[in-house]
Amino acid sequence: MVNANEPDLQGWSEERHRNAIDIADMLGVPPGIYASDPTGLIPALDDYVSRAPLSEFEESDWVTLHLDLASYVADFLIHKYGARWIVADDPAGPVGFRYVIEATGLDGQTRRVDPIDVVAKEFANRPIEIVRMLASAELTLNLAAQAGDEE
Repeated sequence: MVNANEPDLQGWSEERHRNAIDIADMLGVPPGIYASDPTGLIPALDDYVSRAPLSEFEESDWVTLHLDLASYVADFLIHKYGARWIVADDPAGPVGFRYVIEATGLDGQTRRVDPIDVVAKEFANRPIEIVRMLASAELTLNLAAQAGDEE
């Protein structure tokens, strides 16, 4: 049994991936299609969040939506860019660590982003837009050229 205060990177990673697949399946995107191209979930996910009665959400609903979207952001980055989950020290956090995504950017530098923070930032800039959320994560990790950059 894993101690609740010890990181379980493999379990966390597998759970987030399963969650992303379950979200796709719930929204009518078959697992095989999702596995071959996670961007195929964007229209259904955009429609889902735009129709969600956010004003009626209780705290548990917000937590679920937040974690669902974070799972998708992470899964997208892993599939498209070969990013990976890692455990990062977080002395200020309740357990002393957090799970973050790490990837090597266009400039060869390795960077990290917490998908939960990416989603929280998107919640602050409503309406929630899935493409903007993914772009934010890509830019943080320097995985995509910014407008005006030479390619």
